[in-house]
Amino acid sequence: MTVTATGTGAGKSAAATVRATVYGYPRQGPRRELKKAVEGYWTGRVTADALRRTAAELRGANWRQLADTGIDEVPTGDFSYYDHVLDTTVMVGAIPERHREAVAADPLDGYFAMARGTQDVAPLEMTKWFDTNYHYLVPELGPDTVFAADSAKQVGELREALALGHTPRPVLVGPVTYLLLAKPAPGVAAGFEPLTLLDRLLPVYAEVLADLHAAGAAWVQLDEPALVQDRTPAELNAAERVYRELGALTGRPKLLVASYFDRLGEALPVLARTPVDGLALDFTGPAAAHLDDLAAVGGLPGKRLVAGVVNGRNVWINDLEKSLSTLGTLLGLAGHVDVAASCSLLHVPLDTAAEHDIDPQILRWLAFARQKTTEIVTLARGLGRGTETIAAELAANRADLASRAASPITRVPAVRARAAAVTDRDTRRSQPYERRAAAQRAQLSLPLLPTTTIGSFPQTGELRTARADLRAGRIDAAAYEERIKAEIQEVISFQEKAGLDVLVHGEPERSDMVQYFAEQLSGYLATHHGWVQSYGTRYVRPPILAGDLARPEPMTVRWTTYAQSLTGRPVKGMLTGPVTMLAWSFVRDDQPLADTARQVALALRDEVNDLEAAGTSVIQVDEPALRETLPLRADARPAYLAWATEAFRLTTGGVRPDTQIHTHMCYAEFGDILAAIEDLDADVISLEAARSHMQIAGELAEAGYSREAGPGVYDIHSPRVPDVDEAAALLRKGLAALPPERLWVNPDCGLKTRGWAEVRASLENLVTAARNVRATLPTSSS
Repeated sequence: MTVTATGTGAGKSAAATVRATVYGYPRQGPRRELKKAVEGYWTGRVTADALRRTAAELRGANWRQLADTGIDEVPTGDFSYYDHVLDTTVMVGAIPERHREAVAADPLDGYFAMARGTQDVAPLEMTKWFDTNYHYLVPELGPDTVFAADSAKQVGELREALALGHTPRPVLVGPVTYLLLAKPAPGVAAGFEPLTLLDRLLPVYAEVLADLHAAGAAWVQLDEPALVQDRTPAELNAAERVYRELGALTGRPKLLVASYFDRLGEALPVLARTPVDGLALDFTGPAAAHLDDLAAVGGLPGKRLVAGVVNGRNVWINDLEKSLSTLGTLLGLAGHVDVAASCSLLHVPLDTAAEHDIDPQILRWLAFARQKTTEIVTLARGLGRGTETIAAELAANRADLASRAASPITRVPAVRARAAAVTDRDTRRSQPYERRAAAQRAQLSLPLLPTTTIGSFPQTGELRTARADLRAGRIDAAAYEERIKAEIQEVISFQEKAGLDVLVHGEPERSDMVQYFAEQLSGYLATHHGWVQSYGTRYVRPPILAGDLARPEPMTVRWTTYAQSLTGRPVKGMLTGPVTMLAWSFVRDDQPLADTARQVALALRDEVNDLEAAGTSVIQVDEPALRETLPLRADARPAYLAWATEAFRLTTGGVRPDTQIHTHMCYAEFGDILAAIEDLDADVISLEAARSHMQIAGELAEAGYSREAGPGVYDIHSPRVPDVDEAAALLRKGLAALPPERLWVNPDCGLKTRGWAEVRASLENLVTAARNVRATLPTSSS
């Protein structure tokens, strides 16, 4: 909805127009049609042509919904079968050598092989997209990498949108971010910097831009979120050079450089002085500082500013009056101002209208992707035509904000009093690690290189059917519980036969590691259709933390003690840690995260203590999001790590010395938080390491990490079954860095998404590899 700026708050130019736009949109469809089509293709039930038709239908439906709401420019190229960074790798021709034959033989199968691997070829490494729970496939580059433009996907989707009558803006991962996200390919000598390939990559981007311009693109968006992180002078110089050269091209579309998740800082003046035609900036959270930063650099005269004033990462309604105030100020700082979300709407669910079980008044506090597009259009209309044209929307928004602020859900005096009474002593174990370790060795009597898993076992179709039958009333609670018990029996029996040393109950009762707990904690809301992409075809339903939080009753003790009754080997209690509970929820934005984390930690502390009292001697508190939630700017990290590690210690600090506390992290860059990992004061940590070739083991050793660790030897995000030699080779790499007394053997992550056949084979190979390597250790170590 393009509107002319004429009324209240319209700023200096009565002739200016205000457009509404977004950077990206949820890909999955209202019923996760994309997930079903892709997984159907993998199993042979869906043809390639049928998959492509489903994808085209979903893209068309997204564009139509956006246009019908009033969005002026729709994004193209943001849609992906698996991951938009992998799409960029294809676009620039950076196919790893081991995948080139498969890509040449069948581009679609080759694409999925890069994402998932095959039995014979390893996939690309996967890690978190900045500080989100979205995972991307890491580009592998080396000094011999040759780039070649392949704009077929980008041009094809642009033409689709044009043919449907839309005004499209292709969205690309920018060249600087692409290179900064890349890693040296396996076998490349240490010290290689992918950014040195910039001279080779720039002509490829120039060719893609020319192709898009020829196909009808008026604007192209180049996403450079890597520039919101702390960057060296050389990296900033590279960014300036990129956009001077691309901006100087003839016969190109207009260029919009987008950043999100934080403020650009020192990169803002760098980009502002290049000849690009516009910048898209985040104005939410810490990035609200962009308002002052823009004024400090003299604004963006003659350039387009796309102002991301609607939070694209959380689900709370926008404060429309506050956003209009920001937008009104921005009118004086740029040649033209348009309105957008702060980032792609990929990170939020699709539509609150599908949620029928949330109280209607509370539902009015929430905005998913469709509601956020309405907010954007409303703000554009208010900015362009004057606030009197949106008076009804402003009044309703004020009422909804007031309703939330006054709700008794948001403040529970007893919860706040308990959190305020926490002391430092509550966050410390009663004995230092060295004394605890000796007590735990005596208690557990484990061999060297003990084997275990991370927690979950395959979530079978039978389990999902049982949950659906319970919700629909086709079975009662007693029948459902018998099904869960049968699954736990099978999981325990298999682990005993396979020879694992520390067992798990398999978590058959849990559909999700955060949602399961959220449904049992006061203060949380659960959705039925609030799906958000985590990676590939893996979607999660983040719960919504709306108010003060407490644990009414034990959550896991029953199933853990039942599993322990089936075996003489230790069974781990399995919990999700406080930081991950926050990071993988849509968390309240009306108080500091540290305050909310303390409430979660106290609830989990009660569960830890109850598990121990019930006889559980090993308790794992997973914190895969500790690194993910790390602020993107270094100056904000110490405060975050202080409250995050305190929350973990508050969760675990009440147990006896001989109770072994584990934690788990996966699919992130851990090098930045090694000191924090030590500060957690966990006894054992398991980490993803298979795709990253055991890199973390060396980093732990270099950092002087003194506890026990289990770097993963089985990549669970691939259908590949690692053979005994492969697992043993990774284990030996681990032993080169860590002594056998402190090394555990485990998969990278939980096994929920895998099938039983591959899990059985993989874990049997893992146990055999541990036994084989254990047998080679010196007698003094055995």
